[in-house]
Amino acid sequence: MTHTLIIIIVTALVSFSAFNSTKVYNDLIMYPPAINRGQWYRLLTSGFIHADVMHLGFNMLTLWFFGRLLEEQYFAVQFAHFGSISQYMFLIFYLLGIVVSDLPTYIKHRNNSSYASLGASGGVSAVLFAFILLVPWATIYVFVIPVPAIVFGVLYLVYSQYMSKKGGDNINHDAHFWGAIFGIVALLIIDRDTIPRFLEAIQHPRFDF
Repeated sequence: MTHTLIIIIVTALVSFSAFNSTKVYNDLIMYPPAINRGQWYRLLTSGFIHADVMHLGFNMLTLWFFGRLLEEQYFAVQFAHFGSISQYMFLIFYLLGIVVSDLPTYIKHRNNSSYASLGASGGVSAVLFAFILLVPWATIYVFVIPVPAIVFGVLYLVYSQYMSKKGGDNINHDAHFWGAIFGIVALLIIDRDTIPRFLEAIQHPRFDF
């Protein structure tokens, strides 16, 4: 069983538990005053609960489509020389994506007792944009409409920025942006040739619809 599938199963179980338990929801959500009291785990646990079934489904479907490929065809290859620890590198990457993408939001709202946020968006966005960096012209189907990955990425960030300004849904839309940044930076640390290959790839569009 891949770590991508394990993440999806665990996230679904925890999210449905939170749907049915206010206590679970309140204990896991990213709430700045609670973090100020030392509950730093919320930067991670908030990535395992969601606003509703649609929010959960969108994030987990995105993770399923791109996480498997990234885990099996990139991370497994890049870290093969690490031995047994190599199988955990994708998992570490995903979890760090959640935490790192939550930090700017926490800093921004650290004194705001009315703010709270949740969702796996940071980790999922890290996976998505790492994939886009590697295969920018891959086809992504959005409601059965074929869209190049790089175009989808731009639209994804524009939508996230709009929803972040709109607010009111407890979803950390800012995490989409910071997760994307984390995913890109992480790949640059892993392989410095990533950007040259990306720049070469975008100069030669391929539309495999």
